[in-house]
Amino acid sequence: MGEAANITEKAPKKSWFKGIKAEFGKIVWSDKESLAKQSVAVIVASIFLGIVIAAFDMVIKYGIEVLIK
Repeated sequence: MGEAANITEKAPKKSWFKGIKAEFGKIVWSDKESLAKQSVAVIVASIFLGIVIAAFDMVIKYGIEVLIK
């Protein structure tokens, strides 16, 4: 039972901020060319999926109208 009390103890805020700072130091940022390619890929995929969802919506809407009439 003594171990459970140790788990619930909070770490000092100073060490928490030092840990955060150390983790931010490990971040590897992408270069501009890679970032641009990935951004274009995301935009193209979003537009494509938007068109697919709109097409499905139109087909379902048409199907419901046919069933109602």
